[in-house]
Amino acid sequence: MLPVFSIFFPLPIAIGATAVVHLANNLFKFGLVYKNIDFPTLLRFGIPALVFALLGALLLTQLEGFEIIYSYTIGSKVASITWLKITIGFLMIFFAWFDLSPKFSSYTFDKKYVVFGGMLSGFFGGVSGHQGAFRAAFLTKIGLTKEAFIATSNSVAILIDISRLVIYTTAIGAVSGQNNMLAALNADNKLLMVAILFAFLGTYFGKELVKKTTIHSVQKVVGILLFLMGALFLLGLI
Repeated sequence: MLPVFSIFFPLPIAIGATAVVHLANNLFKFGLVYKNIDFPTLLRFGIPALVFALLGALLLTQLEGFEIIYSYTIGSKVASITWLKITIGFLMIFFAWFDLSPKFSSYTFDKKYVVFGGMLSGFFGGVSGHQGAFRAAFLTKIGLTKEAFIATSNSVAILIDISRLVIYTTAIGAVSGQNNMLAALNADNKLLMVAILFAFLGTYFGKELVKKTTIHSVQKVVGILLFLMGALFLLGLI
C-alpha cells in the first residue's frame, strides 16, 4: 500500500495515509478476534512496541526535514534522492529479503527476547510501517495458540498504529504546506476511503483465498514487488 500511496502523495503523507488504513483495518480485525488475546504477552511485547513506535515516528519526521541529496532528470521526469527515500527504500528491500530468504523467512527468536522484539517491531513500524516480519518472528516462539497469536499480534499492530499516528498527525504535513498530515489528506479523502473499504474486503474474503493459495507464493510475489519498489525509492524515481 505504501508504494501505491506514494504515487499520489508526497512520501511522508503516503506513510501517514498507509497508517490510517492499517489502523482502520486492524480495528476491524480486532472486533473479530479480540476474545483470544493473550494479555501477558500483549503487555510484554506491546508496551515496548508502542514506546519505540513513537521513537521511530519521530525519526521519520526528522528525515522529512533533510534537504535533497541529489536530483537528476530522465526525460521529463525529475528524480530526487533524499534521506527519507533512502531509508524507506532500504527497509523495503531488507524486509523483502527477510521474507524471500529461506534462512530468514522461517527464523524465530527465543521467547526471552520478547521485549526486545517489541522494541524492534515498534521502531520499524514507526519509521515505515514495516513491523509484521519482526512481530511474527518473535511471537511465534511464545507458545501461543493460533487464535491467540492472531489476536495478540493484531492488538500489537493497533498499539503501534495509534502510537505512530499521534506523531504523524502533529508533525507530518509541512512538506505539503498543510498544518498536519490529516489536513493534507483531506483533499484526497476519497482515495483513502476506497483503500479502507478494500482493506476490509481483503480481510473478510482473505480467509477463503488463503485456502486456495500458499503463504510461500504470497510471500514471493510481495517480496519481489517490495524489492522493485524499494529500488525505485533509492533511485528517487518515486
